[in-house]
Amino acid sequence: MLETKKPRIGLLGIMQELYDDMLPGITERQANYAKEIVKQLSDVADVVFATPARVREDIEKRVKEFNNSDVDGIMIVMLTYSPGMRLVRALQENHLPILLANIQPVPEVTQDWDMGDLTYNQGIHGAQDNANAMLRTGINFEVVTGDWKSETFKSYFLDWAKAAQTITKLRRMKVAVFGQMPGMGDISVDSSAFLRKIGPLIIHESMGTIYSIFEKVSKKEIDELIEKQKKHFQIDPKLKREDHEYAAKFEIAIKRFLEDKGYEAFSIYFQAVADDGRFKQLPLMAASDLMAEGYGYGAEGDVCAATLVAAGHSLIGDAHFAEMYAMDFKRDSVLISHMGEGNWKIARKDRAIKLIDRPLGIGGLENPPTIVFSAQPGPATIASLVPIEGERFRLVVSRGDVLDTEEMPHVEMPYFHFKPVNGVRNCLDGWLKYGGTHHQCFNLGEQTRRWKLLCEMLGIEYAEV
Repeated sequence: MLETKKPRIGLLGIMQELYDDMLPGITERQANYAKEIVKQLSDVADVVFATPARVREDIEKRVKEFNNSDVDGIMIVMLTYSPGMRLVRALQENHLPILLANIQPVPEVTQDWDMGDLTYNQGIHGAQDNANAMLRTGINFEVVTGDWKSETFKSYFLDWAKAAQTITKLRRMKVAVFGQMPGMGDISVDSSAFLRKIGPLIIHESMGTIYSIFEKVSKKEIDELIEKQKKHFQIDPKLKREDHEYAAKFEIAIKRFLEDKGYEAFSIYFQAVADDGRFKQLPLMAASDLMAEGYGYGAEGDVCAATLVAAGHSLIGDAHFAEMYAMDFKRDSVLISHMGEGNWKIARKDRAIKLIDRPLGIGGLENPPTIVFSAQPGPATIASLVPIEGERFRLVVSRGDVLDTEEMPHVEMPYFHFKPVNGVRNCLDGWLKYGGTHHQCFNLGEQTRRWKLLCEMLGIEYAEV
């Protein structure tokens, strides 16, 4: 299981020494305000704060420290007014996502306020000055205005922090690719441009590297995995033990390869497995189980989809590899499915997740054990990473609902109906117009704000259809 942890965010609290003589103790008071913000957000992120930055040198030192540490982004808070030009040079050297939190210690101006209260709560005009300076310098940043004790503020901060954490993950990510389907146009991408703009390093591997591990998998490891699966899946009585063991052995080998090489996403083209000549099955069970463990996956050599699923795990959690299979104009929906790979963590809770013996002619190999389920009904979001040209990328996103539909007993792969909020016709007209690809990342819940924030941080286009 890939480790998941809270985002780690540096708090840059800015003020200036101008008010020290007028209000002795103001620095300590505003530092305590910053510490209260840290405490308020502690359940959703690890927020790091040292002391207020009171002069330009303080700001530059703090930003440099953040950039040389393990934080995912920087939240700027005006502890009092501070001139905007003090921030510019520090942020020119910065590579972390920036959030300008336009907040103040207390949410209401009352008749009891005096000059001290006005000074403690004067962050707004400092935010204006600093935002203007960042804008004119060409610095990319996000803004949130609100009461820092409110759930609305915390919700936005969490969305931004998860996007910042995902940027960190993408910049460190490696994607393993085992073959690619010839002539599949919407999965083709310039790997150098992809590295520069999106972040991950694409590495082409051979199935031989998997087979060398496959040969060394022990019977004990296979038995342990099968016992674990019995707790989650309804096992098809027609599934032969030797076929289940083979699929488990394949899964263990792929997982060990990913762990040993430090990959967080992968894509295996079915023909690459068949052409190797040493494997009996396609690793459909492995793809589903590894997605459930937090790995990104895309079929047919689609690195964009594999990367997006990995990003979806970090940004939202429990991301699912998806494909729009067929339209249903009566339900005003689209059937989501694929050959047999899917993250069973999104399965509906009132039906068994099945592991079946599944005949499949693709690849010309033996029956691959396949995990079958439908997604939990309710709000959901689907996204596609579109390579356009060079470093120009676009994310096409649709929100809607998973419908509560009957079982389809003859469909031997994950499936469910997704009804876009604006209807299947409008959604798919927009999807096609904006170049949305035929492989997608799917998440339960309304997740458009997080995807949009991620696009803004990456500097890529966002299109909601």
